[in-house]
Amino acid sequence: MSSLFPRQSLEHTAEPKALRRISRSLVEMAVLTGVAMRVFRVLMLTHGSNNWLYLGGAIAIGAAILLGMLTAHLGNYPLHQYFWRAPLFAVVEVAAEMTVSALLIAFGHEAMGPVRAHWDDWPGMALNALLYRGVMIVFWGLMLAGLVQILRETVVHEEDDPEELPAGN
Repeated sequence: MSSLFPRQSLEHTAEPKALRRISRSLVEMAVLTGVAMRVFRVLMLTHGSNNWLYLGGAIAIGAAILLGMLTAHLGNYPLHQYFWRAPLFAVVEVAAEMTVSALLIAFGHEAMGPVRAHWDDWPGMALNALLYRGVMIVFWGLMLAGLVQILRETVVHEEDDPEELPAGN
């Protein structure tokens, strides 16, 4: 019975692990995602082959990284916060990605297809990144919110409903 009623009201809780702490921060998670996406893109464009299977696999891996990081972040928050966190995540992710892109252009390592990118390519790359990644992130956030809501309504309501007893009891 003493374990049910602690002597002290302040309990020591364990500090969340490092990955969990990072996943709770929108800025840290989006910056980490932006850096990872731009480095992955450069590696994919400069060290890969030129066939459709390689390109499709690289796009799938990139989408898995992007949407996995977004899901890991959004999973820490209530459903109503998904609607502002997903677009803000997209803006910060693209800003971090384009900062890395600017550094890569400065050092002559940014790829623009088979050639190296130049400063005049940067604004177009930023708009493309914002458009493609932003739309993908916002769409995934909305889809994830809808899925979570459906699961909450179906699974939680099934568990909350007590089984009805037969009329004779």
